[in-house]
Order: sequence, then C-alpha cells, then structure tokens
Amino acid sequence: MDKQEFLARLRQGLAGLPTEEIEERLSFCDEMIDDRMEEGLSEEQAVDAMGDVDELVVRIIADVPLTKLVKGKIRPNHRLGAWEILLLVLGSPVWVSLLIAAAAVAFSLFVSLWAVIVSLWAVPIAFGGVAVGGLVSGVSFAVSGRVPAGLAVLAAAVVCVGLTIFAVYGCRAATKGAVLLSKKITGALKVGFARKEKTSCV
Repeated sequence: MDKQEFLARLRQGLAGLPTEEIEERLSFCDEMIDDRMEEGLSEEQAVDAMGDVDELVVRIIADVPLTKLVKGKIRPNHRLGAWEILLLVLGSPVWVSLLIAAAAVAFSLFVSLWAVIVSLWAVPIAFGGVAVGGLVSGVSFAVSGRVPAGLAVLAAAVVCVGLTIFAVYGCRAATKGAVLLSKKITGALKVGFARKEKTSCV
C-alpha cells in the first residue's frame, strides 16, 4: 500500500471526527511516513511501519476527547431551515428524554462497576482492622496473665494479616481489570459514536 492509499483509507475511517481533527491526524501521519522514508525506508515499508489502518483509527478515536466528538456530531453541516428548527423544538420532549435516559444508564453502569470495586476493598480493610485489634488484644491478654486466650487471639490476628495480604492482591487485580474494562467501554462508545454510516456508491 502506498502513502496516498493509506491516507485515503485513514481519512475514510476517521470520517466521523470533526474536520480539523481529521486534517491534524492525517498531517501527523503524513509527516511520520515522510520521516521514515528520509531514514532510508521505502514508501511501502514506511507505510507498513504505521500498522493496520483499522487499528490506527480505533486508537485515534479513543484519544479524542468525548466532548470534541459530541461537538462534531451535533454541529450541523448546513444552516438549519425554519422547519428543521421547528421539528427539533417539537421533538425535544422525546429526544431530550431519550438522551437523558441513555446518559443515566451509562452513568449507572460505571457507578455500579466502581461500587463493586469499592466494596471489594472494604474486605482487606476489615481484615486489616481485625488483625490490628487482634494483635493489641492478644498482647494485652498475655500481659494480664491470660496467656492461652492471648495466644489464640494472636493466632487469629496472624491469620487475618495473611487474609489481608491475600485480599489486597485480589483487589488490586480487580481494580486493574475495572480500569481496563472502563477504558475499553469508553473507547468502544467513542468509536461507535464517531463512525458514520458508509454510503454505497452505485
């Protein structure tokens, strides 16, 4: 694939983004290909070094702030006529309600995900609190002459320390997974929002 074909496919993939964003990304990729060709690569090698076009499109869209995507979508391509404004106003009870409902559903999904993570972190915190309390109680029992009870409480505290460490590792893994899932969901929403319907040429 040559540079012009690569840039044309990239432009087509980014068609849902604002025009200035598309031009900026295309210019950057054009310069990168030129730089690689100056370093001694052929045009095809320089283009191949850029990677797959579809993957590049997904990465670029994921980097674009959602507010910029929304502005690019809601900004009309032409001046609205009186009848279009009238339809927007008359239809606003429906489309505004649907928009609010969609935002509420997305927000509740993220809140639910992170509520689970917060509640998971409550487990090692609770185990840690029990471990500290057990250590203090066990020492005080032993000092006051109740050695068997003190040893039993100290043993339970040591078990809680182990459970705390085990739970912390599990919660860290769950948190990393939640962050990764949040990024993937956000990226998928952005890509879906930015994509335009492809028109078929007959």
